Amino acid sequence: MTGSNHTGVSHMVFYLLGIPGREDLHTWISIPLFISYVFALLGNGLLIFIILNKSRLHEPMYLFLSMLAGIDIVFATTTQPKALAIFWCNQREISLNGCIAQLYFQHSFFISESGILLIMALDRYVAICYPLRYTTILTHSIIGKIAAAVFTRAHCIIFPCIFLLKRLTFCRNNILPHTFCEHIGLAKYACDDIRVNIWYGFFVLMSTVILDMVLISASYVLILHAVFRIPSEEARHKALNTCGSHVCVIVLFYAPGIFSVLTQRFGRNIPLHVHILLANITMIAPPMLNPIIYGVKTKQIREQFLHLFFPKQK
Repeated sequence: MTGSNHTGVSHMVFYLLGIPGREDLHTWISIPLFISYVFALLGNGLLIFIILNKSRLHEPMYLFLSMLAGIDIVFATTTQPKALAIFWCNQREISLNGCIAQLYFQHSFFISESGILLIMALDRYVAICYPLRYTTILTHSIIGKIAAAVFTRAHCIIFPCIFLLKRLTFCRNNILPHTFCEHIGLAKYACDDIRVNIWYGFFVLMSTVILDMVLISASYVLILHAVFRIPSEEARHKALNTCGSHVCVIVLFYAPGIFSVLTQRFGRNIPLHVHILLANITMIAPPMLNPIIYGVKTKQIREQFLHLFFPKQK
């Protein structure tokens, strides 16, 4: 990992190429990305508005959902505006500090979303296994502490990446074949040894996203065990239905990322532009589709949405 052509000159400005080899399609590619980004902003903004303005939706499940919507807005905003600026205005330049800031917020809010999905799984576990104690266990005070813990974990574990990157000398190249910055994607352009960055990135992945996936799976094993012990078939169906939208969101959040990682690891013959498109889909698909999933599958949200846009005529 140590280069022999260390010049001592460190690049402070980088250039994002967008989707190399498909520059002629940048405008067309930007259209679905722009539409998806607008839907993500409007859908999640509307979800937050509905939940915060309806007191009967101030239950733990909906409060966690409003946090998820807020994270989705920030998460999409970390990458999509810059990608659209590249596609529309050819604004490829980004400073080193700007690149590090982008990847910092991108990674920290990705981990925050993973944490919120874990908490929502635990919320469903408490609601199904301890229904009579649900509101006494998940009080507003506890919810606030949980949210603070989720965000603190995400930002504290990503914060060292700033120093791990700032210590490097970027003298290899300053052309990034992507639409956004990422930790290892930026570090590999350094002339220094980046093994610490690689191992720390692996530690972050294992101690956050992978751990959350394991705990979510364990939560649903306990949930299913409790549900199938319910004697009434109607009650079992109702209990499982309350988890349906959350399961869809979990699959939507983790599946594209896993697929993208697998294609990067094993898809050596897959063109670079396909990897970049997959990465952008991973960034924008969950924020765009999450409010739609909850709007369609959650009766209370659906009713408030219809009441807001189609009020009953008196």
